[in-house]
Amino acid sequence: MASRTDPVLDTRALNRATLARQLLLSRAEMSAADAVGHLLGLQAQNVQPPYYQLHARLAGFRPEELARLMESRDVVRMVTMRSTIHTHTAHDALTLRPLVQPARDREVGAFRKGLTGVDLDRLKARARAFVEAEPRTMGEIREELLREWPAADPQSLSVAARCLLPLVQVTPRGVWGRSGQVRLTTVERWVGEPAGEAQRIDDVVLRYLGAFGPASVKDMQTWAGLTRLREAFERLRPRLLAFRDGNGVELFDLPDAPRPDADTPAPPRFLPEFDNLLLSHADRSRVVATELKGRTWTGNQSHRTLLVDGFVAGLWRTDDREELVLTVELFGTQTRARKEEIEAEGRELLAGMAGGAGSVRFGSIHG
Repeated sequence: MASRTDPVLDTRALNRATLARQLLLSRAEMSAADAVGHLLGLQAQNVQPPYYQLHARLAGFRPEELARLMESRDVVRMVTMRSTIHTHTAHDALTLRPLVQPARDREVGAFRKGLTGVDLDRLKARARAFVEAEPRTMGEIREELLREWPAADPQSLSVAARCLLPLVQVTPRGVWGRSGQVRLTTVERWVGEPAGEAQRIDDVVLRYLGAFGPASVKDMQTWAGLTRLREAFERLRPRLLAFRDGNGVELFDLPDAPRPDADTPAPPRFLPEFDNLLLSHADRSRVVATELKGRTWTGNQSHRTLLVDGFVAGLWRTDDREELVLTVELFGTQTRARKEEIEAEGRELLAGMAGGAGSVRFGSIHG
């Protein structure tokens, strides 16, 4: 538990520390592969967000760099944390998925009514043989399983296959500038290596703090979609520093991790939908002000967000009709100097990600 003697990190201090870990205070001179590993993967519900995540974080990044890693199978797209699709290095795909497998097994349990009479071991073996023969669509997998269990619920069969097997989305899906139907095979077959042992939870705690800290136990549980991680933090306590946030919640951190001064400048950054910066803490006030909670989502769809001075300050979209336009919707008033910084960053995004000049305008993203 947090001690009254633990140093307190206020919201701005937490913000700057997290931005530093996330490579968002200044663009890092780091390869795309190293960045994907450092960040423990990139949220990839849609195809383009991982590319935009790296553009916001890496100096000189161009989409072709990550595309080459996808095509060479050094990075892959698969379901891991929170039962969502992430872009991972091949090593993390092979070793992080086993770590979260118990959560995926529990997910299957929620569909047990639709799986009455289905032998899950048999389902797993049949689905593995089917997708390893050649990559298949989820519809094809479902039809194959229905041949053996025609009375089962089709959606439940699909969920069981997705959860029980470490399935990756094969290219060209996920490659910048290309399109392709979602086809699946096992990560072992795709990268040509056997599944590794699960990474030790203690090691993953340290990696999480290096990418998202300082953080509480609940913060990491939110990121991983796992529970009962207190024991791992307690084992690591002698190797960690302890802090408190403004509400007295205990936060852990690596002793040598950056914790910049709260007044460190934070340049504007355009983040894609589902960026892990906004999804990986139980308390997101270090990035999203309380009064803006809910403004970054419509239903279950995440919006693209703009950071100003380190905090979510608006939304954005791009349109390529007669000319390429980046529209920025601000949540509040910004100074002329800030707006000029936002425009400059917007032009950098258009040049780096859209391959040409365009204009930046302020208005409603729904207009």
